Amino acid sequence: MKKRRIFIGVVALLAVGVGATAYVISPTVHPGQGGEAPELGRIGEYSIGTIEKEYVLPNRTTITAWGALTGDLDTRERKLSVRIWYPAQEGPEAAPAQYIHQMNLAGKDPFEIISNGIAVSDAAPLTNQKFPFVLMSHGYGGWSTQFSNLGEHIASHGYVVASIDHGDELADGVASAILSFGNVLVDRTLDQRQIMHLLLEETKGATNGYASLIDTEKLGLIGYSMGGYGAVASAGAPYVFDSDLMSNIPKTAQDSLKEATIKPLPIKALITFAPWGGQPDSRVWSSEALNNINIPALIVSGNQDDIVNYDEGVTWLFDNMKSSDRYLLTYREARHNIVGNEFEVSDDMIFNALEFLKEPVWRSDRLNVINQHFATAFLDWKLKGDEDKASYLNVPTVESNKAEWPVGFGEQLNGKLAGPEEDAYWRGFQRRWAAGLEMRQANAEE
Repeated sequence: MKKRRIFIGVVALLAVGVGATAYVISPTVHPGQGGEAPELGRIGEYSIGTIEKEYVLPNRTTITAWGALTGDLDTRERKLSVRIWYPAQEGPEAAPAQYIHQMNLAGKDPFEIISNGIAVSDAAPLTNQKFPFVLMSHGYGGWSTQFSNLGEHIASHGYVVASIDHGDELADGVASAILSFGNVLVDRTLDQRQIMHLLLEETKGATNGYASLIDTEKLGLIGYSMGGYGAVASAGAPYVFDSDLMSNIPKTAQDSLKEATIKPLPIKALITFAPWGGQPDSRVWSSEALNNINIPALIVSGNQDDIVNYDEGVTWLFDNMKSSDRYLLTYREARHNIVGNEFEVSDDMIFNALEFLKEPVWRSDRLNVINQHFATAFLDWKLKGDEDKASYLNVPTVESNKAEWPVGFGEQLNGKLAGPEEDAYWRGFQRRWAAGLEMRQANAEE
């Protein structure tokens, strides 16, 4: 097994000044991750490989202009690509993967978005081991490697991760936007269900390759925005079709969703980033439907999210998932783009693209390492049974700014991370750096 080696520096105590004040010096930069990352936001011990595969999903419908008018939808095959990351063997030195996506915006020339990864394409998977499996689902207009950093990070901590490219149709006008979004409403949970089913089918009899690594009893699901909308349904909450929005879906598509959501996916952990569908003007569930979710959940959102309505949408979902042990991590002052790679952009990039990729207040790289920290803690706890990771989520204060870890006069902090002994501070964060966050927690009701 190839492990990514983390070098630990020696802590030196230097006595300086008239009063012999102690200055604690410790490493602030660790291999593979910037020094400001909280503890579990740093690269894991496994080297990782990556591969992209195409899957054919049978018996799917597509809403067309004619179908929307008549309700007559044809059944066809749907083809989707999926990016997979997995723990890999040590091999010859190879260049890490580069993820290239062609971004299309209405009325604009296509342009490339590039992310540099840490995984090695087609690297040989580990053998004779099993790891939990996590499926990821992006938001409307997104793509499979939009948050490749999160997928790679989770894989580096000992998981097989697959990210769906849902292939949302470009909306270049009102009519096409209605059709495009209508298909997203139908496709998200169906894509998640069929892709997970096909991947689990690959594990049967597999003796090598990434499929042989998957522990089919330890499954997780991560969804962002419309991916979160699909994930809530995949976790067990059936849609309610008497709302103005959902009632407009053609009956054939409604029937396919009703049939698919009778049973949840066999997942043991759910993470949703800025989930869509709880806001009053587009609510797609009842409180009774949400009660059907009985697995632990972590919801992450910005409290200024005006896409999914934090106050009346996200918190409504959290409050009504009453059969779930659940957490709500909130980025104060953040809007909707709380997950996604830190993309290098040119000074002259059109604002439409910036608005899709960036957050107005928070830095994307900071969001990334915090997301990685909490996602790793939650998945390790719920899928691997690592009870120690519970303390990273059961924080001592709802508001991180009110956590206590006093600083002595003249003391140099130098990136020390809060451990079990700093039990009044958010575990895994550097002193003074657990800021701008809130964490609510609620247990499942009997």
